[in-house]
Amino acid sequence: MRNSILFIFILNGLISFSQIEITDSLSAKDAVLIALKNNYDIQVSNVQIDIAKKNNSWSEAGLYPTVGLNVGYNNTIQDNSNNPFTFTPGVILSRSLVPNLSLNLNLFSGFAVRISKQRLEKLEEQSKGNAMLVIESTILDVLKAYYSARVQYDRLNVLNEIKSDAHDRYKYYIAKNKYANSSSLEELQFKNQYYSDSTNVLIQEYSFKNSMRNLQLLMNDSEVNENIKTPLLIDNLDFKFPILDFTNELNGLKTNNQQLRNQVLGIELQQINTSFQKSFLYPTLSIQGGFTPSKSWFRDLNGTFDPIETEVLNYNGTVNLRYTIFNNWKNKRAVEVSKMQESIAQMNYKKMEKMVSNSLATLIDSYKGNAKLVDLSMTNIEYATKTYGLAQKRFKSGTLSSIDLILFETTYQNQMLQHYEFLFNKINTFLEIYRMTGKLRLDYINL
Repeated sequence: MRNSILFIFILNGLISFSQIEITDSLSAKDAVLIALKNNYDIQVSNVQIDIAKKNNSWSEAGLYPTVGLNVGYNNTIQDNSNNPFTFTPGVILSRSLVPNLSLNLNLFSGFAVRISKQRLEKLEEQSKGNAMLVIESTILDVLKAYYSARVQYDRLNVLNEIKSDAHDRYKYYIAKNKYANSSSLEELQFKNQYYSDSTNVLIQEYSFKNSMRNLQLLMNDSEVNENIKTPLLIDNLDFKFPILDFTNELNGLKTNNQQLRNQVLGIELQQINTSFQKSFLYPTLSIQGGFTPSKSWFRDLNGTFDPIETEVLNYNGTVNLRYTIFNNWKNKRAVEVSKMQESIAQMNYKKMEKMVSNSLATLIDSYKGNAKLVDLSMTNIEYATKTYGLAQKRFKSGTLSSIDLILFETTYQNQMLQHYEFLFNKINTFLEIYRMTGKLRLDYINL
C-alpha cells in the first residue's frame, strides 16, 4: 500500500515540477563513486600519500654514502717587480683547475638510520590513515547530502499531491458557483488553500534545488549555475538496513575506527622519536675520502721565463669517531621530554577512545529510537491515508464540511512530512554508526 502511494507521489511530482528539469538518474552509490573520483580533498590526500611513499626510502633515512663533485678554476696575477727576494721576478699570471671528488659514509650513528627508516614507514601509514579519514568523511557527507535531497524530493511530492487536490476542488467550486446558486465562501476558502499550497510547493522546490546543489558540490561533477539540471534520485529512504551487532561493534571499535587507528600511529611515531633522541647518546663513526687532481699554469707577463705547467694528484681518507661527553645534558633532556610527549599521546588516545565509545553508544540508542519512530509513523501514515480518503468521499457526498476536510488533509500532510524526517534521522544515525565502525569505508574502498 505504502509503496504504491510513494510511486504515485513520484509520478505526480514528475508531472507537476515546473522549475526543476529532471535529466538523468542517480543512485547513492554512483554519487559516492563520482565524489571519490572528483573530490579535491581526496586528490590532495592522494598526492600526500605519493609524497610519503617517495620519502620512505633508505636513502632518505641516510643509509647510503654521499658523493660530491666540486670543480674550481682560479686565476691570479702576482706582481713581484719590487720584490728583490723572489725567485720569480716580474708580473706572474697563474691559472689552476682543481676538481674534487669527495665521499662521506656514516658507519654508525646510534641506530639513527634504522630509526629514521621506521619513522618514514610510520609517516607513510599515517598519510594513508589521514586519507582514509578524508575518504570516510567524503562518503558520509555525500550520502547524507543524497538522502537529504531525497527527503526534500519526497516532501515536494507530498506537497504537490496536496496542491493538486486543492486545485481540483477550487476548479470544482468555480464551476459550481457558475452553474448553481451556491455560496462563494467555500470557493474563496479553497482558493486561499490552493494558493497557500502553491506557496509551500514553491518554497519546497527551492529547498530541493539547494539540497541538490550541495550534493553536486560534494560530487564536484558539474559547474554550479542558476539553472541546475537535476538527476532523478532513484534510491528511496526506506531501504533495507544491514543488521549490526552493536555489542561486537563496541568491542571492535579499537581496531575498526579510523580515528583511533590514526591515534595509535601517532603514539608509535612518538615512541620512534624517543628512540631517535636516544641515538644521540651513542658515539658516531664515519669515514670520508677524497680525490683532488689539480693542474696549474704559470706565465710571466713580461716574458722573463717560459710558461710553466704543473700537475698534482691528492688522495685523502679520514676515519672520524665522535662522542659527545658533555653538552649541558641537552640530549638527556630531549629523551625525557620525548617520553613525556609519549605519555601525552597515550592520554589523548584514552580520551579519544572514551569519547568515540560514548558517541557510538549514543548513536546506537538514537538509532534504535529513530527506528521505533519510523515504525510508529508508518502506522500513522496508514491510518492518516485511510482517514483522508474517507474524508474526501464524505466531502463529495456532502456529509463533511470543507473546514473538516482541510483538517484531515493537514493531518495527512503533516504525518507524511514527519515520516520522511524520521526516515532521514534513522539513515543519518545509521551512517554515523557505519562510519565509526569502519564499515562505511570498506563498502566503497574496494570498488
